[in-house]
Amino acid sequence: MPSKYIVRLTAEERAQREDLIRTGKRAAAALIHARVLLKADVGEGGPGWDDGRITEAVGCGASTVYRVRQAFVEEGLAVALFRKKPTGRQYRKLDGVQEAHLVALAGGSPPDGRHRWTLRLLADRLVELAVVDSISPECVRMTLKKTTSRPGCGNSG
Repeated sequence: MPSKYIVRLTAEERAQREDLIRTGKRAAAALIHARVLLKADVGEGGPGWDDGRITEAVGCGASTVYRVRQAFVEEGLAVALFRKKPTGRQYRKLDGVQEAHLVALAGGSPPDGRHRWTLRLLADRLVELAVVDSISPECVRMTLKKTTSRPGCGNSG
């Protein structure tokens, strides 16, 4: 069955992919993607292989061949060759001063009528004291988890 994404490389693009493979100075995924594009090329000088044959020759999965073809047709050569940079970077919610407030609060005595601090109580108290505008109990948990000076921690130094 012919692919719905047709790859046509120019002579220059083809030469660049061949040089990329020949030098081998890229990530393995980029080299595999370059091989897929060369084998899938239906332009002048390209073999125009089907996905099954490319999968066997290149040694990758059928879904990889499909995704490389799709990325080339929809988004261009660079996207088809190289992985996208991760976008899910998590930035710190608390700076050092805010973190110190949290640790000091957690190490102190709990509110009246409570046996111990809960994550929600700590989060609410930080907002109440105007240390932060808002904070989730999960953020409190993660911050306290990474500090070694928390109460009950056996390894405090």
